[in-house]
Amino acid sequence: MKTEMNTVKVRKTEELEAEQLGVHIGEIVRLHGSIYKIRKMSSFAFVLLRTKRQMVQCVYEPAYARFALEELKEEACVRFTAEVIREERSRSGYDLHLLEVEILSEPEEVPPVVINQKRVNTSIENLLDYRPITLRNEKERAIFQIQAKICQAFREFLDSHHFTEIHTPKIAAAGAEGGANIFSLSYFGEQAYLAQSPQFYKQMMVGVFERVYEIAPVFRAEKHDTARHLNEYTSVDFEMGYIENFEDIMAMEQEMLRYTFGRLQETCGAELSLLKAEVPVITEIPRIRFSEAKELVSRVYKRAFSEKLDFEPEEEKLLCEYVKKTTGSDFVFVTHYPSAKRPFYAMDSRENPAVTESFDLLFRGLEVTTGGQRIHNYREQVEKIESRGMHVEAFESYLMMHRCGMPPHGGLGLGLERFTARLLGFENVRNASLFPRDIHRLIP
Repeated sequence: MKTEMNTVKVRKTEELEAEQLGVHIGEIVRLHGSIYKIRKMSSFAFVLLRTKRQMVQCVYEPAYARFALEELKEEACVRFTAEVIREERSRSGYDLHLLEVEILSEPEEVPPVVINQKRVNTSIENLLDYRPITLRNEKERAIFQIQAKICQAFREFLDSHHFTEIHTPKIAAAGAEGGANIFSLSYFGEQAYLAQSPQFYKQMMVGVFERVYEIAPVFRAEKHDTARHLNEYTSVDFEMGYIENFEDIMAMEQEMLRYTFGRLQETCGAELSLLKAEVPVITEIPRIRFSEAKELVSRVYKRAFSEKLDFEPEEEKLLCEYVKKTTGSDFVFVTHYPSAKRPFYAMDSRENPAVTESFDLLFRGLEVTTGGQRIHNYREQVEKIESRGMHVEAFESYLMMHRCGMPPHGGLGLGLERFTARLLGFENVRNASLFPRDIHRLIP
């Protein structure tokens, strides 16, 4: 007996996307969305419809519509039939005059916070506690539309420069950077850890593809309770082989950022305008050695420093302030960090082994990228591991690539939330995280 098989039928729809409405002036159309706001006037009402990308202004007139205004509720999901009417006073150049409505669902309660104003006027705690709702606000969701386009632009750039996207494990037998800032878990009776970084794996894959990248979560068990730290964040990593030196990595990042800002102007003009974001124009990012930067900040701002091996947050702000004032750049590369403050895989400088061939990128007062050249020689890597009192045996799978030959290589990691926050002018990185994970927050 022959078995009859059904095939999936694709629903044919005449519904339009909001972006398409401008070319249908004078026509009757259908589209769907959620009712964002209802503004009753004396003889008509404005109904603002939230669609997937933008708000659409609809006009309800009793003599025109074939339903009662009372049928509509804010946050109801609807399908409208409407006529597109030219309206020069509207931002879009048209209004939708409502004819019919199909109610798809209605809310059971009023949202716990007001979300249909220009901004969600509440504390950051409430903003995050009610995140599934507050993200519906026009400005709140614009943040993540921009963030999505940032990732898209990074991918476009890296793909066009012959990088291969990879997906590395987030459960590992050891941390890439060691220390106490690592989450442990039981893995079928064995000790395992959440990945602090894809560092080991992306280096391994340089030996396979030469150039690789990944955009994925990383985990840090740091008990920081500041506006700049998260315990889970999205890291944009790339690693590249056959480099001359670590300046090749900085040059690649500079071009990636220049490309990204250009693409954001093309794809996110409305969102950038809504958030009043100032998009940097990159020509050449200035660079300065770590030791010189410390001395400069101390001298210019008459500020003694207590931390000799790293920057204090205030020093990052002051250095960026100085660079902006003297060069006009929103970015600065700080190079040659002390070896004592860099991981065991960082290559020490030939001219001065006390510093590394590494860098940080500061953006408007905050470090957003850490990168540098890695040790590719097996014996050099073993010596550095042993010099730090670490056990070589614990890194056997990592050292396998060194033993079997690796090219000179290096890479970087960029914090997506920090980068987004700096671009949009947020002081708190949580504003640029969909559902932040910090020392206080596991839900929503």
